Amino acid sequence: MTTAEKHHHRVPWFLWPFWALWVLLATVVEMVGRFVAITIGLVFILVGVLVSLTVIGAIIGIPLAIIGLLLTIRGIF
Repeated sequence: MTTAEKHHHRVPWFLWPFWALWVLLATVVEMVGRFVAITIGLVFILVGVLVSLTVIGAIIGIPLAIIGLLLTIRGIF
């Protein structure tokens, strides 16, 4: 749901260009944030799995992979 779908306010005609620009920027920032969250989540999963290959590293690797999975899911939905 984008910012425009969350708010159903009537915008005066003379403010419409500013409102449209604001909605566009908010949507771009939201999409970039999602992309960054998914990317960081995938990196955490990869690092968590690599660290988990040792028995001692599993103490840190498994929670790191779980946090990465949750971050990736949050970025998707």
